[in-house]
Amino acid sequence: MISNLPGAAGLRQFGKYAQLLYQALRASTEISTYRKNLFQEFVKVGYESIPIIFLVGIFTGAVLTLQTAYQLDTDIYPSTIIGSIVAQSIVIELAAVISALVLAGKVGARISTELGTMRVSEQIDALESMGFNSVSFLVVPRILAGLLMFPILYTTAAVFGILGGITAGALDGILPAAEFLEGARAFFFESDIIFGYIKSIVFGFVITSIACYKGYYAFGGAEGVGTATTQATVLSCIFVLLADFALAAILL
Repeated sequence: MISNLPGAAGLRQFGKYAQLLYQALRASTEISTYRKNLFQEFVKVGYESIPIIFLVGIFTGAVLTLQTAYQLDTDIYPSTIIGSIVAQSIVIELAAVISALVLAGKVGARISTELGTMRVSEQIDALESMGFNSVSFLVVPRILAGLLMFPILYTTAAVFGILGGITAGALDGILPAAEFLEGARAFFFESDIIFGYIKSIVFGFVITSIACYKGYYAFGGAEGVGTATTQATVLSCIFVLLADFALAAILL
């Protein structure tokens, strides 16, 4: 009877997700099991994501600067206000959120595909039959890599976003770099950076944990892996936006 109630399937899915996270938390002490995989995930999640984060940051900052200048094309405000708006918008919101949405498609899809392929090809069953803790070996390093590397990627996106804004402003003749930086410094608060780092950690956890869950419990052959990957990407984007709203409501 309970299984036929509305929302019962969603509750079962959440229960399996919570159970996987609990198993990952318990297995996090087995460092010798996942040490090698952890460093590999640092490279895949962090180092290999830098080029796309570089492009996202540069063009986000450049476009935001041009649009802000267009909207404030008046003598009422000093030109330095452009630097204030662009820098604060990037640090508080855009560097974390846009990077997370991009990485949900890159990192999340890769993780869910890898684990899904291992599940449907019975590689995970083989690991467990040899005495390996599959959660410790496969899930823990991927989630830890998300928690540790996403703040670094956020920093990269924020730095290059501001550089992109400075470059766009100077090349388009909107305002010199010195005036952009003057405005950016005028409204700079350390709490904004802390808020950005908190966001990046939460987003890293959301993306990697959902991707691990969908991949780890994939079924149905190649089609099932494709479905799991699609679901992981879509759910990661949705929950990143929900987490963004929740953190803003709580911390700001």
